[in-house]
Amino acid sequence: MPETIADRLTALGISLPEAAAPAANYLPAVTAGNILYTSGQLPLRDGALIATGLLGRDLDVEAGQEAARACAINILAQAKSLLGDLERIEHIVKISVFVASTPDFTQQHLVANGASDLLVEILGDAGRHARSAVGMASLPLNAPVEIEAIIRYSDASA
Repeated sequence: MPETIADRLTALGISLPEAAAPAANYLPAVTAGNILYTSGQLPLRDGALIATGLLGRDLDVEAGQEAARACAINILAQAKSLLGDLERIEHIVKISVFVASTPDFTQQHLVANGASDLLVEILGDAGRHARSAVGMASLPLNAPVEIEAIIRYSDASA
């Protein structure tokens, strides 16, 4: 496994985007003590949703996992924007995965694996986290997935 988070991102062919600006009156991420809380991140790439619609009707689990991966990348972009360096991440404490899905769709946990697996690939053990994966009737902009994260980080002076 490559040594640094930047090396792992490069090895996976991932380049972090600029952190998305908030779409309304909220902050994209805040800190309290050594905990960073992200606002919900959508599966945006180059400023556009990579998919829209409901899991179980418009999208299959694989497409949902890809959307969840995009959300995780955007979480890391927000963390880098606020912390300055992803190496300050000590632990992804928890992610909450919201999956827009039909009432009979019951594989939200499999969709969430797209984000969970990527965070572990990039951060190693620091990426292992607690998680909720819940179905929603709809999400902003008709996004199929939205994810928020709680991240413990090291003090910059440490």
